[in-house]
Amino acid sequence: MAEKQFNVTSDTGIHARPASLLVQTASKFNSNINLQYKEKTVNLKSIMGVMSLGISKGADIIISAEGSDANDALKALEEMMMKEGIAK
Repeated sequence: MAEKQFNVTSDTGIHARPASLLVQTASKFNSNINLQYKEKTVNLKSIMGVMSLGISKGADIIISAEGSDANDALKALEEMMMKEGIAK
């Protein structure tokens, strides 16, 4: 299993558009990918799960992936979030 911590930098946090981008990116991979915020963990391929967390600017999140393409998934998610200004 691979995991990485990020800090949300988007002024609006992870609302509809960033959540959609995260889900779209995660869905390209076969690995099980989860997003952890505070004490909750959700499937990153579920828009409803991601939106239910109510992640705001400055929040620390952890994305973990388990499977044959776990490292590739984390790298793609990190690149997308930095490019879109969602998190670093």
